[in-house]
Amino acid sequence: MAKGRILVIAGSDSSGGAGLEADQKVIAAHGCYAMTATTALTAQNTLGVVDIHYTPSDFVGKLIDLCIEDIGVDVVKTGMLASAETINVVANALQKHNVKTLVIDPVMVSTSGSQLLPQKAVCELRSKLLPRATILTPNVPEAILLLSDAGKEVGEPQNVDDLIQTAKSVQSLGPTYVLLKGGHLPLKKDGTLARTEEEKEIMVDILYGEDQVTRIQSPYQQSKNTHGTGCSLASAIASNLASGLPMIQSVKSACRYVEAGIKTAVDLGQGSGPINHFHSTYMLPFAPGRFVEYLLDRPDVKAAWQEHTEHSFVAGLANGSLPVESFKYYLVQDYLYLIHFARASSLAGYKAKTMEDVAAAARIVSHIHHEMSLHIEYCEGFGMTRKEIENAEESQACTAYTRYMLDIGHSEDWFALQIAMAPCLIGYGHIAQRLYTDPKTKREGNIYWKWIENYVADDFVEAVRVGSGWWHQASLCPSIDNVVDLIERHAVLQSPSRIEELVAIFIHATKMETGFWDMGSGG
Repeated sequence: MAKGRILVIAGSDSSGGAGLEADQKVIAAHGCYAMTATTALTAQNTLGVVDIHYTPSDFVGKLIDLCIEDIGVDVVKTGMLASAETINVVANALQKHNVKTLVIDPVMVSTSGSQLLPQKAVCELRSKLLPRATILTPNVPEAILLLSDAGKEVGEPQNVDDLIQTAKSVQSLGPTYVLLKGGHLPLKKDGTLARTEEEKEIMVDILYGEDQVTRIQSPYQQSKNTHGTGCSLASAIASNLASGLPMIQSVKSACRYVEAGIKTAVDLGQGSGPINHFHSTYMLPFAPGRFVEYLLDRPDVKAAWQEHTEHSFVAGLANGSLPVESFKYYLVQDYLYLIHFARASSLAGYKAKTMEDVAAAARIVSHIHHEMSLHIEYCEGFGMTRKEIENAEESQACTAYTRYMLDIGHSEDWFALQIAMAPCLIGYGHIAQRLYTDPKTKREGNIYWKWIENYVADDFVEAVRVGSGWWHQASLCPSIDNVVDLIERHAVLQSPSRIEELVAIFIHATKMETGFWDMGSGG
């Protein structure tokens, strides 16, 4: 759910780096909900603005009214307001709807120094909107223009003290807070004006309001990817305020957001490129509840999964051609494997963070103990005794697989252990269900048909889910939580980088399962 509702009244940037397009990216990246009232359409790219089509001011008013009357608003953020008429419409709408929090990015002077707002509009902005502003975010040229319009002539700042005085002067025009952006004024470390490229060491933004000066300093970054920084900064502040952060924290966080956006930007276009708006948004590559589907559909997983689930050992079970001695050897090793699987499940209980997961691990161990008794009975049907099975030597494949699983349990977290065990839990059900439903699988006279039935029986599988061409075993028995639901529940809590690590664990464990089939084929 979005944390705050933000109405942006600004112009559109066809290249997506500034204006409404940038605003919406920033607001979405901060988990808030963006609405828009478009004041102008610009035909532009990273090289510059070619043409502007202005929205009729009365239409802008309708856009504002419709958004606020229906959805409501927590913060209004303004950008390019285009004309005196539009500024008057905006001012009336803010009063009409009793807007409490207003963030103004004046958008009056371009990076190249061109004045974007007619002088009459500058006067209307200063007199009609600044007194309503919660925070105003001018750059140095915009601050000088506003002060000049108010009859307060000031010179170009030469140091940090000058920036502070300029911020205080602008704040006296009405806004509760002023953030004077120092991007046009690179400084040396001592806070004085840098006059050469080599001297440019720091940037300083000054936040002033309620008799408090806050200096926000960052290293100077030589970058061409600064298009839309003003829009992005103001929208980040609006998002933070809408989320309930206090002013100083909102501004500091927004400054750091833009700083990182410049630092992590990739070159787009031939001119001044956009910042990276989503540098701190970690989007998972799957929809909630679809991690297992995503996992099994990945090309790197699919190859290992197919090799495991369509192994020649499995084909031998399906048509009854697997040598009995190979199957008997597999059954013995599977019994030894279950011992270590029970140990891994016990370790999962120790690593679990909730009582529900601890109890689930205990039930799994109890069920494995029961299954092992049934396993012995099944093996006796092939002429093997309990003593013979328990005294058998563990194969290298069994040792490699189970020790890998236990090593993951010791060196990684609880969820990684669940992923290491998942190929066994999901894979056996996957294989058995495919063989059970395949009309080519031999039933009559196939001594392995009972094994197939065991893995699709009601007392073994709680639920089978079908979707997108794949299926999975859902749990070991009716009393155990759905394994896949458990995985899905925790997958959405991971970061993208952690997902990649978990996928690697799943692939390796799948290959270990395949090694078990290889062992059975050669035993």
